[in-house]
Amino acid sequence: MTKRTAFDAYRNPRFAWSAFALCLLAFVASITTPDVACSQALASAQNESSDYTLKVNANLVILSATVLNHHNALVSGLVKDDFQVYEDHVLQPIKHFSHQDIPVTVGLVIDNSGSMGPKSADVIAAGLSFAASSNPRDQIFVVNFNEHVTYGLPADIPFTDRRDQLQRALSAIHTIGETALYDAIATALDHLKKGKCDKKVLIVISDGGDNASRHNLAQVIEMAKVSTAIIYAIGIFDAQDGDQNPGVLKRFAKETGGEAFFPESSSEIASICEGIAHDIRNQYTLAYVPSIPKPDGGYRTVEVKASAPGRGRLSVRTRTGYSVPSVPALNSLQTVGHDSKK
Repeated sequence: MTKRTAFDAYRNPRFAWSAFALCLLAFVASITTPDVACSQALASAQNESSDYTLKVNANLVILSATVLNHHNALVSGLVKDDFQVYEDHVLQPIKHFSHQDIPVTVGLVIDNSGSMGPKSADVIAAGLSFAASSNPRDQIFVVNFNEHVTYGLPADIPFTDRRDQLQRALSAIHTIGETALYDAIATALDHLKKGKCDKKVLIVISDGGDNASRHNLAQVIEMAKVSTAIIYAIGIFDAQDGDQNPGVLKRFAKETGGEAFFPESSSEIASICEGIAHDIRNQYTLAYVPSIPKPDGGYRTVEVKASAPGRGRLSVRTRTGYSVPSVPALNSLQTVGHDSKK
């Protein structure tokens, strides 16, 4: 039996089916011009398992799946035949499968509004704990926000794997002002496209409220649906703050196959971040080509199931689906200012 960690206590008890991601034009571009570290990791995975050699094309859907047993612990050792993938309720043949720890591009999106002041030291410690528990070749960046959105790293350093640079980026926090959460997530989703690792993740630490963004929730949810990012959210609430909105954090996590956590104290954030890093490093990768082509601009539901003899009930977490952008949407936010219907 897999050992449970403190992280498991914060998992949402309602297990959504797991797995995530899609292959959009930006994804294809990131594959064809990979970062050196990410390329080496991919080559290593290919040498270890021929099933991981991916034939990249515009129709390929890439899924990153987290599997949990009935004790809410991560499950390893599954094989391709233990998974079933459905798109719009139609079973899809799995073309490629792997269970490898590969580097990811990660954005830490940190709320710097006035209500976060007493929690800033714990947030910095949590960011460093995440980095220490992650793959040492991960590409990490920081987005700090109050009513303004700024990058924590210098302009000439888009990503880092160095602890000292990350600590300076997190220490740039000055907790004051209002909250532009939607703008911050939009900025981070856009910056993820510059990362060369195929797997993309955002970790959002906030109370979920927004009172200063130029984007609205529907626009940024749609951006998340057409991205390849998994979003993990950590909600830190102040009883005196009327702007808190846990529902927003839950929605971003659900739409992208991540999780939302709501610790009772900011001192618990570090253990949650360590658990997220462990989660990311133990995901399964599955890929398929949809058996029923759809025109651009459509919404596709995704469901992944897992079962194996002697493993008991297994749960797989995933985004509820993904939007295929119309061609203009790749270059203009104006075309994604709506919610897709399920």
